Formats: sequence, C-alpha cells, structure tokens
Amino acid sequence: MSARSVIRYAEWILGVDTTPGAAGPIYVMECTTCLDASPPSDEKAGPEDWAIRHTARQHAHSGFRAIVTSFSRVSPAPGNPLHKQATPR
Repeated sequence: MSARSVIRYAEWILGVDTTPGAAGPIYVMECTTCLDASPPSDEKAGPEDWAIRHTARQHAHSGFRAIVTSFSRVSPAPGNPLHKQATPR
C-alpha cells in the first residue's frame, strides 16, 4: 500500500475541460408541453431545427427548454505543489 500525503490550503482551478479528447457541449431541446426531446447533438442547430419542426406539427407546442451539458475539470492552480506534476488526462 502506498502512502498518501495531505496538502492543506492548496489552490485548485475549476474550468471547462479542454484536455485533448474532451467532449464539447451537448445540446438538447425539450418541449415544455409534452416533454418530448430532440436527439442530443454537438451543435445547437440540430436541436433548434427539431424544435421548429415539432411546433410545425403541433402548433400548441411552442415552448422549449434548452438543455446544454458541458464538462469541467479540476486542476492544481499555480502555487499548488501538484501543479508541476499535473498532466492532462
């Protein structure tokens, strides 16, 4: 078993995950009338087009919830002893 050290008062940064291969935002539009939803997409245009077609088929369904899922990562801040050791995963 390896020993683990505790680093007190170390600073960390939480931000958008920009590591190589990290997923970008995922977009979905959800009808607030029937809760039907568009397929998830890497781009906003697909779900927005879906919402327009949904309303064209059912005129009373004109309200939508835009759902955007983004991904974050915590990393050691400059001054944190782990900062130099940190390698993006």
